Amino acid sequence: MGIEIRYEGNKLVLPELNCDCGLQHSYPDIDIYIGENLVERIPEYLAPRSLGTNVLVVTDNVVYDAAGQATVSALEEAGYQVNLCLLERKKPLIPNETALGEILLAFTDEIEFLLAVGSGVITDLTRYAAHLTGKPFAVVGTAPSMDGYTSVVAPLTLGNLKVNKPSGYPQVLICDLGVMSRSPYHMLLAGFGDVMGKYIAKADWLLGEIVNGEKVCPICIDIVTQAVERCLDNVGEIKKQSVAGVRALIEGLILSGLTILIIGHTRPVASNEHSMAHYWEMMKLLAGEEPPQHGLSVGVAAVYCLKFYERYFELNLDQFQLDKAKQAYLDEDAHAKLVLDKYGEKIGRAIVRDNEEIGISWEKTERRFRTLAAEHERIRAALAFLPTADEMLEVYRELGYPWPAAALDIDDKLLLNSLLYGKEYRSRYTVFKSAYEIGVLPELVDKIIKDLSN
Repeated sequence: MGIEIRYEGNKLVLPELNCDCGLQHSYPDIDIYIGENLVERIPEYLAPRSLGTNVLVVTDNVVYDAAGQATVSALEEAGYQVNLCLLERKKPLIPNETALGEILLAFTDEIEFLLAVGSGVITDLTRYAAHLTGKPFAVVGTAPSMDGYTSVVAPLTLGNLKVNKPSGYPQVLICDLGVMSRSPYHMLLAGFGDVMGKYIAKADWLLGEIVNGEKVCPICIDIVTQAVERCLDNVGEIKKQSVAGVRALIEGLILSGLTILIIGHTRPVASNEHSMAHYWEMMKLLAGEEPPQHGLSVGVAAVYCLKFYERYFELNLDQFQLDKAKQAYLDEDAHAKLVLDKYGEKIGRAIVRDNEEIGISWEKTERRFRTLAAEHERIRAALAFLPTADEMLEVYRELGYPWPAAALDIDDKLLLNSLLYGKEYRSRYTVFKSAYEIGVLPELVDKIIKDLSN
């Protein structure tokens, strides 16, 4: 099972997928190039796709010096008509309606395709602009900082609310390892943290399969497992920012991202650790403050989630009383009021509108409770792959990864609220949602905060 990575020259070649899990799959029809000195070969790699010769290059003022200018030069020398959309900011670029508007306003009728030169934010903005205009797009990735290069979802920001917009994936992805190895070290750490978050995504998905009857794709599970292992096996090289380390990291990120493309959603790669990160980002933006980098947030949140799982597994799940679960239960009105209170009116209303888990019936909650009690040993066995929080922190210390949440300027109140209410951001079943439904969420959150403060 899984996907074996092999190359033909610099082109990554993926085998056919053979899976009978019952979920709808899409085979990745994308050309991925990974190697050194690839920027000068961009026209060569674009040519087989026949995207056209009139291109809108989307980049920002930071990336322009690193790879944007060289990309434009390579395209113009090859005869392309280049239109440049340079998103200039004094602070980190936010993927919001303002940035998207700039790209759309730079668009002309003659443009045949878009080319993103950047990492997460630039790629997601270009992805959605291509979706809106009905044009194909390609990406020159400049940092191994996130798993979304091949995604079919664009996480954007609208009025400080994190929104996920269905979009398309690039026809061509070009990753120049030299450019990526020269990206700031915190970008590599962000990519590493994004991959480590897959531990939680995998665990919560398997938990959802057992307790909530979700369908799980074993190939996607195996792919994210490979991604995590590839990065952990190369920690030393990643720390050195060597070409070998960057290759391992970007391969891990691309593997993870391919699951989104294969299955059409982010369940294999994002769960409560991402919801916590989004909560931090949204609350920071609401306060007029700069949010931490997404991948760094995911990596930090993942450790809190690992510790939460440790405490969760200490529970005697088969001995819990239904009365305790019923005391914790909130009907639709009470649940919606809680979300509005903790997320704010504007963001909260959007969550209440979109989250089908807000105010689920007591009958469904009771069924989950009884399944959890009956299957607790099976759950422990299925999730035995999880490392401890201490084991993950040992790796983080080797890398110089920021820890704890305060290192990202996340104060105690924001951390507490994200642990208690981050689960509301998405409708996905998670260990935090499970703990809430059996009436022990505040108790476990209090314990892990104390555990990780020592």
